[in-house]
Amino acid sequence: MPVFEYVAKSATGERIMGQAAGLSAQAVVADLEAKALIPVSVREQTGAAVRGVRLSVRAMATFYRQLGELLRSGVPILRALQLLSRSKSNPKLGAVVGRIAEDVADGEGLAESMAQHPQTFPAIHIAMVRAGERGGFLEEVLKRLAMFLHRQAELRSTILASMIYPMVLVVVGTIVVVSVMIVFVPKFRSMLEGIGELPLPTRIVMGASDVLTQQGWLALLVAAGAAAGMWWASRQPEVRASASRLSLRLWIIGPLVANTAVARFCRILGTLLANGIPMLSAMNISKEATGNAVMVEAIAKATRSVQAGETLAEPLAASGLFEDDVIEVIRIGESANNLEEVLVSIAETIESRVDRLLGTAVRLVEPLLLLMLGATLLFIILALVVPLVLLSARAGG
Repeated sequence: MPVFEYVAKSATGERIMGQAAGLSAQAVVADLEAKALIPVSVREQTGAAVRGVRLSVRAMATFYRQLGELLRSGVPILRALQLLSRSKSNPKLGAVVGRIAEDVADGEGLAESMAQHPQTFPAIHIAMVRAGERGGFLEEVLKRLAMFLHRQAELRSTILASMIYPMVLVVVGTIVVVSVMIVFVPKFRSMLEGIGELPLPTRIVMGASDVLTQQGWLALLVAAGAAAGMWWASRQPEVRASASRLSLRLWIIGPLVANTAVARFCRILGTLLANGIPMLSAMNISKEATGNAVMVEAIAKATRSVQAGETLAEPLAASGLFEDDVIEVIRIGESANNLEEVLVSIAETIESRVDRLLGTAVRLVEPLLLLMLGATLLFIILALVVPLVLLSARAGG
């Protein structure tokens, strides 16, 4: 039986939204009227679950840019949404925008309509759009939001691009080692039968080869179980917090993680403040959007301090995540009453620093991975060759 989403009003004028199953939209309308509700809209829920669709950051940036351009050109918001809903380049986005256009046609605001699609529109987007609607500068907000998402996508692309070559080395190295253990190592077993007690490295290599050749299914099962365990652990708040703290202590990785989290926080908070979001609301939104458990904890403490009347710089300094020069600039921004501009400037500076750190990390990781692969293959070769040399020496003696 189809499921319909409805918007209705009660006898007191209260707006009620929900879902109901029915043979047709008319049957759902009849059920609502039987409950003394006045139907406003009834729509069949599509199988794609539009409310739960996730879109790429670049797609969202394009949507906000196009919507802002249409509004600046004088196109009414409902007409602009209807035009964008017909986009053939991204049908998923078009479907979501179509739903939003229907809600706007029913009298809802843009931010409230977006809020009904939490999987598509994060809280930071909704808060900025709401502030733009209330302040009468929605076009400017959409432009800033598009720029913010574009920069976020660029930073993410830089990180992913930097990780491609190391990941290729890991995959290729794993395939080479496993192939050697499965194909070549078993051929040496008959050659080594004449030796009594094999050296420990040889026993290790032979044992690993036996596991892969005779109990490969068990190895795959263990690997799958380990992957599932790691996935489950990553979903636990306590484990994520511990992993975040550990990552901050690692050489090279620690500064990279810390700088990325600080840059993200500064850009989000600065963007929200520049678009009229109050400080406490902006900090709560930016806290959830940083993606780092240690940073979330630090921002939560800073939010409580700001709520008690303190400045922002001092509690952030106490967290240990922000370098002294960053804290000093934030302190100056608070004194000069241009904190939002200062935060965005800090984000741009730190993002450049992140690019340099990524370049350094990749230049260090690549030779390390090659050395590890070479050392592993050398260990296997020596574990197989040394017993043969000993056997040959005994035979010659």
